[in-house]
Amino acid sequence: MLIGLVAALLACVGYGVASVLQAYAARRSAAVAAARGAGGQLTDTGAPTVASTVAAVLTVWFIVGSVLDVVGFAGNAVSARLIPLFLSQTIMSANLIITAVLGIFVLGIRLHLRDWVAICAVILALAALGAAAGHEGGGSDNPVMHWGVLIASVVLFGVSQLVVRRLGSRGAVAAGLAAGMLFGALAIAVRIVQGIDPLHVTTLLADPAAWTIAIAGIGGFYLHTVALQLGSVNGATAALVVGETVIPGIIGVLVLGDTSRPGLGWLAGLGFVLAIGGAVAVAVFGNVSQLEHADADA
Repeated sequence: MLIGLVAALLACVGYGVASVLQAYAARRSAAVAAARGAGGQLTDTGAPTVASTVAAVLTVWFIVGSVLDVVGFAGNAVSARLIPLFLSQTIMSANLIITAVLGIFVLGIRLHLRDWVAICAVILALAALGAAAGHEGGGSDNPVMHWGVLIASVVLFGVSQLVVRRLGSRGAVAAGLAAGMLFGALAIAVRIVQGIDPLHVTTLLADPAAWTIAIAGIGGFYLHTVALQLGSVNGATAALVVGETVIPGIIGVLVLGDTSRPGLGWLAGLGFVLAIGGAVAVAVFGNVSQLEHADADA
């Protein structure tokens, strides 16, 4: 349990700092492209093109953020195997707090009282979940589960591409939510993948859950980058938090046997709902602030 908690906290810090650095890199990349009059940066609806996303990814600060994402992924993988998914994923949702606070200094983001209230709600929720969490369940040998998480990830990535391109400049929250759901699928796949303990390479490569880890990881990374290009880093990250927390938490309890401490199921449920509510509030407030700043600039 202790190792799983430390790993989740490491993932939280890695993901939180990475989001801010990647948002900074995306903004600088867009500014440089605009300064030199480069075309082909946006689609007709205002969504970033693949070329502009690749240009942002290749900047130094984005690469540094990507290294921290790898650290976060490692912590995520370890925690998903050792503690209940509703706890590991919600601890990682605290990267929202790191993103919001660090964004003040790096991105010049101004937080209102409403933002701080929502952030404090997430902190209280994490404390409740930590107190209520019991033992993690096991994996699953059901091939329907293994193939299902792979097919769902592929379909989600394809549909999200169409939705984000249609929404264009208004698609930050949608892209962040889709990225979070893919990262949530990744967490489920990490829990159920076979051939890890003990290590058996042939079994690992033959498991659809292993392919889910690769597809969901790459797809989630790309969509999160698009979300950071489109809108508020706090809004995009909060939407991601909702996506990567809700589904794994529910699947962990209903299918994989994750439990709370005896008599504290109500506290775990309250903490889970409060964490999601706080993250949704930060997403909404972040988007409102983004629109307010855009109107002021106009």
